[in-house]
Amino acid sequence: MEQNKYLDDLATIKTMMSRSSRFISLSGFSGVLAGIYALIGAWFAREELQSLVLSNYTTITETIWNLWFIAIAVALFSIVTAYVLTSRRAKSNNEKIWDISTQKLLVAFLTPLVSGGVFGLIVLYQGYYGLIAAITLIFYGLALINASKYTLGTVKYLGVSEVIVGLFAAFYIGYGLQFWAIGFGFLHIVYGLVMYFRYERK
Repeated sequence: MEQNKYLDDLATIKTMMSRSSRFISLSGFSGVLAGIYALIGAWFAREELQSLVLSNYTTITETIWNLWFIAIAVALFSIVTAYVLTSRRAKSNNEKIWDISTQKLLVAFLTPLVSGGVFGLIVLYQGYYGLIAAITLIFYGLALINASKYTLGTVKYLGVSEVIVGLFAAFYIGYGLQFWAIGFGFLHIVYGLVMYFRYERK
């Protein structure tokens, strides 16, 4: 009996330490919605590219700006959805949405992401449009891998998958939109479903 109580106490301490060092209230459903947003964005991006090919009135510069607008819109919808649903889950778990673990998570995530964003803009300025999908996927994957130490381990596997898809996108230039849809769309949906059934479903 005393040994069982000792083991229970150790498990409780381990859980408390895990909660204090990692943010564990990420919403899996927000990942599913982010994937759906990305697929919708990919559809609009395809329409933009087709209009560039078929129309004499659409310039490359105009198309690039429209694609950036689509990407920013997808990112904003995903961020807002993740914040709302994760805040709701954190509240139900009696966990603070903003504490030291969240700060560490954001720093670890944003450092590779911002670096990749700046690098992508430089590559875009140089005219290497075919590499943009690969760069965004690879640096996003590295950001997830870097941030996974401060949250659930499932995030790391998503990050590795994003990097692999990004490397394929760098090899198969010209299919960036398809790889973008796979990485930001389907992988997010799969990740979100895994998160939901593994951590959230009761």
